[in-house]
Amino acid sequence: MPGAALRDAVAQARRWYWQRISAMVLALCVVLHLAGMVWAVRGGLSAAEILSRTQGNLLFAGFYTVFVLACAVHVPIGLVSIAREWWRWSPMAAAWFARIVTAALLLLGLRAVWGVYAPGA
Repeated sequence: MPGAALRDAVAQARRWYWQRISAMVLALCVVLHLAGMVWAVRGGLSAAEILSRTQGNLLFAGFYTVFVLACAVHVPIGLVSIAREWWRWSPMAAAWFARIVTAALLLLGLRAVWGVYAPGA
């Protein structure tokens, strides 16, 4: 049994580490996103003008892809904890719920990135 307890402790430490790292990435992404939106709106750009500048721009696509991936790392770790501690779900049910939400985040988030990046998408 000590081996299982050690494995659980190591897994928990890894989840803690990845949630903190992804939170740092998300914090930076949120600040940059908000600064960019304030700059664009204060500059008088319309939504159509903003889209015309983002379409085909690999820098924007890369930035928002990192944003989506950081969300996909951060959110499921927290969801598993919430589902287990607050909702009293089993570990397996909580993990499957988090996997489904992660898949949806990735699918919808990357589709949004593609929609902003790809001309005529």
